[in-house]
Order: sequence, then C-alpha cells, then structure tokens
Amino acid sequence: MRQRTVLPWLLASSILIAGAACSSSPIDTSPTTSPATTSPGSTTTGPQDAVLTESLHCDPLDERACLLPWPNDAFTVPDDTTPTGRRLDIRPDSTPLNAAGVPIDVTDQNRADGFSPGSAILALVPNLDVEKSGIAPSTGIGASLAADAPIVLLDTVTGERVPYWGELDAPAPKPDQLLMVHPAISLPEGHHFIVAIRHLKDAQGAEIQRSTAFQAALDNTPEPLERARHFREMLATLADADVAPDDLYLAWDFTVASAESLSGRLLHIRDLAYQAVGDDQLHFAVSSSTDTDGLRTIEGTYDVPNFLSGDGAAGNSFVLGDDGLPVQNTDHPTYQAPFRCLMPLTPAAGRTTIVFGHGLLGNRGQVDGLSFAASGGLAGVCGTDEIGMATDDLPNLAAILADLSHFNQQADRMQQGHLNQSFLGRMLNSPNGFVTSPAFQTTDGQPLLSPGTTVFVGNSQGGVIGGAASAISSEWSRVVLGVPGINYSLLLPRSSDWPEFQSIFDVAYTDPVDRVLSLQLIQLLWDCGENNGYAQHLTANPYAGIDAKRVLLVEAFGDHQVSNVSTDILSRTIGAQVYEPSLTAGRSPDVDPQWNIPALDSSADPGVVQVVWDWGTPAAPTVNLPPTEPEYGSDPHGNGGSEPRLLQQAIEFLFTGSFNDACDGKPCQGDSFSISPG
Repeated sequence: MRQRTVLPWLLASSILIAGAACSSSPIDTSPTTSPATTSPGSTTTGPQDAVLTESLHCDPLDERACLLPWPNDAFTVPDDTTPTGRRLDIRPDSTPLNAAGVPIDVTDQNRADGFSPGSAILALVPNLDVEKSGIAPSTGIGASLAADAPIVLLDTVTGERVPYWGELDAPAPKPDQLLMVHPAISLPEGHHFIVAIRHLKDAQGAEIQRSTAFQAALDNTPEPLERARHFREMLATLADADVAPDDLYLAWDFTVASAESLSGRLLHIRDLAYQAVGDDQLHFAVSSSTDTDGLRTIEGTYDVPNFLSGDGAAGNSFVLGDDGLPVQNTDHPTYQAPFRCLMPLTPAAGRTTIVFGHGLLGNRGQVDGLSFAASGGLAGVCGTDEIGMATDDLPNLAAILADLSHFNQQADRMQQGHLNQSFLGRMLNSPNGFVTSPAFQTTDGQPLLSPGTTVFVGNSQGGVIGGAASAISSEWSRVVLGVPGINYSLLLPRSSDWPEFQSIFDVAYTDPVDRVLSLQLIQLLWDCGENNGYAQHLTANPYAGIDAKRVLLVEAFGDHQVSNVSTDILSRTIGAQVYEPSLTAGRSPDVDPQWNIPALDSSADPGVVQVVWDWGTPAAPTVNLPPTEPEYGSDPHGNGGSEPRLLQQAIEFLFTGSFNDACDGKPCQGDSFSISPG
C-alpha cells in the first residue's frame, strides 16, 4: 500500500458530491484548483483557513490507507452542472499503484457525479472482530436494521436505514483485512448517505478506540476549519436518527451517482443510433445458411453505428466529443456485429424469437445451447458477441488486469455491445430486417420469423449484464435471466471463475487493501455496462421511451460462479417476488433465506419473479471466498439447461409473461437432486 500523508488537523467528514462517468450531461472534468464559492455549510475562521474547494488526497479520518474510508464525498468537488451537484475528483496520486509503479488513471471515473449504487463501504479497523461486534453477517441481514446495530447506513433523503451485511476481507492477512459493508439492495440513484460505525469490539471483546483524527473532528479542535460545520450537521442528523455522537468509532458521508451519470452515455449512443438508422436503413449480410436436424443455422453480420475508436476491436474506447459524450466514428462509422441464428424450418406464424446473451467471455456460438427451442419449433434464437465481455476481449482483458488504467476500454466496448444487442432485436423485429432475406424464409418464401415477437434470455454473464441490455432496449418486453447477479466487484471474489484472472491481478496489485480499492474504482466504470447501473430502471421507473420489463430470475442454490447473495440483491432491487417455498428447511444457513423478498402472490400478476432451483449443492462460503470442488460439491451453475421443468417455466414466461408452478407447490429441486457432501 502506498505510504500516505496524514494531516491530523484537517477535519474530514464529507459534503455532497457528483459527476458522470457514463453521463449524458456535459461535464467539465478539469481539475478544481482555484478558489471558488464556499461550499454549503462551510466555515472560515481566519486567513489560515482557506476555503477548501479541492478534494482531499487522503481523508485523515482513516489514518492507515489512502481512499479510505470509501466511498467518500471527501473525494469529490462541488459541480452545479451535474444532477447531484457534485463530481468525483479522485486525485491521480491517490489511487493504487501496480507492480510497475503506475497509479490507476481515473479520468473517466472522475466524470461521475457520485459513487456506485453497489459500492462496498470500506474502512480499515485494527483488530476488529466482526462477530463479537455484532455486525450483521450475510446469513442474518435483518440484524443490520436493529436499533442498536453497530453500523448504520442512513439515507438522508428518505431518513431510512438501508440493510446490509458486513464482513472482513477473507483473502487478506489479518492486519490488512478491510471491513466491507455490502448494501443488501442497490442504493437509490442520486441519494446522499451517512455511514456511522459504533461500539466495535476486538477478539477479547474490548471496545476499539476511535482514531485521533476522528476524535479531533468530534472535539472540533484545534479550531473549526472549513469542513467543521458540515461535520456538525452530519452528527446532528445522526443524533436525530438515534445515533449518539459519543458512541461513534467513525462516521462519514457519500453521494450515489445519478441515473444520468450511470446510464447517460449508453442512452445517448442508443438515441443517436436509432435516429441515424430508420427501419428502411437496416443493413446486414448473410455469410452462411445450413439446414440440419430440423433447424436452419444462419450466420452473418449486421451494421450498427460505431462509437468506438479504430474499427471498434478490443482495446478501442469511445470517441468523445468536446462535451465528453460519445460521437460516431467518422473513419469507421459502422460496426459490423456478427450474428448466429437458429431458426425452425416451418413458417413462423407468430412464433417468438429469442435474443440470447452468452456466458462469461463467450460468444454468439453459445446460442447453440438453445437449439432445442429451434429444432422443436418452439422459437427462433439469435445471438451476437457481447463485446467488452466476449472471447475476443480476452487478450486485452489480461493486459487490463495488469494495469487498470485501461479499464475504460472494456467498459466502453460493453456499452457498444448493448447497442449491438438492441440492434439485433431491431433486425428481428423490423419487417425490413432479417425477414427480407431468403435465409430467413422457407423455400416457398414464407418467413421463418415473425417481426415484433422478440424476447430476451441471458444466462450467467448474460444474466449479469442482460438487465442493462434490457433496460435500455425497446425491442423486447419479456426477459429471463438465468443464474444472474449484480455488481461485478461483489461477484468476482466469490466466483470460482475469478482465481484464473486473479493470478494476473494479484501479481500486478500486490497490496491486499489496494486490491479491494482497485475493484471499487473499476466498478465505477463497470456500472456503465452491467446490471448495477441500470437495475433501478428495468422493471419500474423506465427510461424515457422505453417500457418496463417483465422479468424472471432463475437462481441456482449454491452457485459457484454467480453468488446467491448477488442474485438476491438484484431481486430486491427490481422488486421481485420469490416463489415459495424456495428451499427445503435446513438447506440454507440464512436465518431467513431470500430475506425481505416477498413471497410470490399467485393470485396477482407480479411481473417480476425469482425462483430458486436446488440440485443439492451445499451453500457457498458466507464470506468473500469462492466455492471449490469437491469441498462445496459440484457446481450447479449450468444445470438449468438440462432441467425440463425449469425450461418449461422459462419458455412459458417468455411466451406469456406468466409464471408456471412447475414444482407443484414444493421447493424446485432438480430431477437429479442429491445432497452433495460439503
């Protein structure tokens, strides 16, 4: 970890902040170095107390590591051009260094007007014992809302506490184990939060004393500096919420990014692309068409306006205009997106077509996993590469993991990928699209697809980013997300897929605290392309001109690749109801499995459903470690593709929007259900 400089006299709590890493709003990202108007609530007491208009290099409230505590409005500046009135201003010399001594370039992060709605709340507390402190674990989230809970996450907009669970960073050695507090639901966009931590205990049960810097802030010594008034207001707000200042170990505040900040760039390129390409300007080319086993496999490319530099390949990033928003590439104005479709050989006559989102760093070829739908005449299926997270991105991803300064390349490609996926839906839905090609017709000219019938299925990675693709698309209204989740920075350490990539990442970023902070920094960009930045507009409060979606979430209990806690956060965020009984009694270590997700009301029309399928795999670790075989049984992540009753549920939801109780009122257990040792 980089040595930090602590200024113990600087009183550090926070102010409201913002910006827009994916923003549709023009945002000035130039450094704030000149004196400006005094920020709200600031106080000056003499000429030595210059008005603090700059963000902090390090917040002295945490004397052990830079960028802690996190997220933190101390790393923002006022900006009246953003929806939140703040903008991130993380200093270039504050970010983690890789093994080559290169700090993470946060130019794109500093466009944001707040922090991630899925931010892990981080602090380094010496000798902390989570259990003795009574911090709510992932198995008992409800305890986080107790009146005497040792951690309070207060939404100052609503005045309500937000549920969470807390843990120490399990892979790190004890001196470097960060306290990580995970919100159990995505934090509302644009809202301001106060974090209050109190009465923490060590392994002997003794109360851990607050730092000298925080004590100075509480004492308002040596004199009321620029941020002191705001700090007093924060303490008053906590007191009103029955959190006594004298009880505090630490407190600070932060602002969550606005909707404009999170989704603005993607919505911007979507609007520009749809304006540029009307229904009569759709262009595609079929490269092959083969009939086998009762279906036709069709491959080719289709044109999408290109907003990436170069030819849009891996390693390219957005072409930006003077306002910081993407513009179409004039040298390579068109991205030729590949497609692979499997179509029944019989006339469509209203038949549904599925747009498919593939698995981790896969490609359009994985659409073959749905070949049963096409060969059985149930539906056509089409897929494209989810660029940014596709096979072609692997070499560049390896380079990015060694220097996270280039993560914007992956985030930008993901957003172009969502545009490509939406345009695939347009090619299927438009009477001037694929249906005009003989490849999508019978030998006597009847169509093999029905325009306007498109739905979406995303599995695994397609479930983690498929909510984002669906939230910004007007091409489909029904969505099935298989083994999905939210928030890659939460998912990765808990995934059995991570160790392969971790072998590169850990060599590049050797400090355990820096590793956690690094994932939080890139999450600010990842939000622009995955569910974390879009879920609050998927099933309610949709973006302008786009309908809310009906969604079925399919969870595999004990999943080794996409943690169940992540799926449940997604479920709470989009307002799902869960099929009950979700699990046989005793299968989950949770006090209340699927905590605070209401039971499915079969007499109503929920439109958003979560169903848990169980193949007997043990529950995953309750901390941020991946399940391993055979200790945690066999991975159920891919079992759904061969489970007839699950497929029946998914197909019926896609075709009708209704949920089928294929489990006869009992927990949904796979046909091969058998309790695995673990």
